[in-house]
Amino acid sequence: MSMNESTVQAGTLYVVATPIGNLGDITQRALQVLAGGDVIVAEDTRHSGRLLHQFQIDTPTIALHEHNERHRAPQIVERLQKGESVALISDAGTPLVSDPGFHLVRLAREVDIKVVPVPGASAMLAALSVSGLPSDRFIFEGFLSSKSGARKKRLEAIATEPRTLIFYEAPHRLLDTLADMVDIFGVDRRVVLARELTKTFETIKGDGVGNLLEWVRSDTDQQKGEMVLLVKGVTSDSGMANDAEAQRILKLLLEELPLSQASALAAKITGSRKKPLYQLGLRLAGQGDDD
Repeated sequence: MSMNESTVQAGTLYVVATPIGNLGDITQRALQVLAGGDVIVAEDTRHSGRLLHQFQIDTPTIALHEHNERHRAPQIVERLQKGESVALISDAGTPLVSDPGFHLVRLAREVDIKVVPVPGASAMLAALSVSGLPSDRFIFEGFLSSKSGARKKRLEAIATEPRTLIFYEAPHRLLDTLADMVDIFGVDRRVVLARELTKTFETIKGDGVGNLLEWVRSDTDQQKGEMVLLVKGVTSDSGMANDAEAQRILKLLLEELPLSQASALAAKITGSRKKPLYQLGLRLAGQGDDD
């Protein structure tokens, strides 16, 4: 493969996106920069080594990850100031998006080093593009906390957000996160699981989060790989614009009152419709959906 090395400028930091799975998604420009630079800064040199070997790129690599970035970033900036060209990559996708590199880029810009994006694959945007959820306005939340209390607190803080919510999640936490979403958002909030994007076992599944949780729980294969979760925002035409707050109040009232009274009072307090709240109360109590 012919590489146009003249496209790489001295003393420049290139932030290079790499494939999230399918190697065919790498761009020609990314290959030129990786082959033509002086050094590649990689999150995991062993992982990235497989990608570089596939495309016969022998540029030297050094590691930059969350444990050494603050220490190593000044060293890399010094090399840039001496005229070396540096390509920053992560294990997959676009660097800095829930990956290392922020401290390096910030430090480089503080000393007026040219920083150039080489765009390409991003799991977040790939998932959004096929989710069927509104894509004109969205919020990327990255990874939620591994601790249930902190995770629920964050979900509560954004429960009434009208924009589409996007999260990354680790496989071993997927069931717990979906269960927390059921608790905070209610069983009917639409959630899309985008798993293993561009890879052999790619899965894109959308449903009410309660149903989605049961589907994932019943199939352990869906609990493996790279995960993106997308949550539909609360909309004014849904019949329950203050859906999350109404559900929170209903749960509190159910601790003291029968379901019929609790759902009626919750509807009166919040302005939401009584029937959806009553049906939600039935599900919370494990009584089914019939009223």
